[in-house]
Amino acid sequence: MAVIVTSSNPAELLKAIKEKIAQKHIDTWSVDSDGDFTHTPPQWKDEAWLRPRIEGDELILKILTPKGKQLGSVTYAVYHGRFIEMLLAHFDKKFTDAKTTALPDLGDIVRPSA
Repeated sequence: MAVIVTSSNPAELLKAIKEKIAQKHIDTWSVDSDGDFTHTPPQWKDEAWLRPRIEGDELILKILTPKGKQLGSVTYAVYHGRFIEMLLAHFDKKFTDAKTTALPDLGDIVRPSA
């Protein structure tokens, strides 16, 4: 499971996302000390994290689930969908394409639902 964002400058996009979060212009996401994003509304906070990395012209965010928790399809949908929603609302001129995989992908750390 990944969010894949195509950009002419993915490093600049990642930096801009972190800056807007730090400035409280985006209040539904936070960044932890590892640089991972979590969705902050109470029912979603710390249910998963999105870990960013840059590969070529892509910003790729892999999903991580906490130890002892299982990742369900609703949590997956919320984290991926709302992250892309945030990108569209705040950074539409900084990327050309955003998509998500439907199932776990290489590099995801998930604990599947029963």
